Amino acid sequence: MIYIDDNLRNLIDHALNDRCPMFIATVAPDGEPQISMRGSVLVFDRETLAFWERGWRMSAANIETNPKIVLFYRNPEKRINLRFYGTATMYRAGAIRENVMSRTVQGELDRDPERTGAAVLVRLYRINQISGEVLQER
Repeated sequence: MIYIDDNLRNLIDHALNDRCPMFIATVAPDGEPQISMRGSVLVFDRETLAFWERGWRMSAANIETNPKIVLFYRNPEKRINLRFYGTATMYRAGAIRENVMSRTVQGELDRDPERTGAAVLVRLYRINQISGEVLQER
């Protein structure tokens, strides 16, 4: 079972302010891996993360062809290193997009002044430590 508790929610929702933006890893159709930094990752609900996709580069294309992704959280001061594995779904319009946009940190929205971005929900199926120890699994 996946359950993002309040402590974990606080870490993720404040990652950018804590100078710990999260990274996402995706894979292209040809198998080429891609990693990018995301300042907009937030907890959508107790088993789902979300972020605002505004760049429309490799990560977005990769998600549309292979929705399995990994998000990496690292806070060196607190010595916390976590991987979040999930299946991503992109929302270019509608209520979910509006919900995520309304909760996205202002600094990320400022980089998308025309609001051409999309919401990406990541339904988690595993959370583990950097050591590989599984903390939660669906």
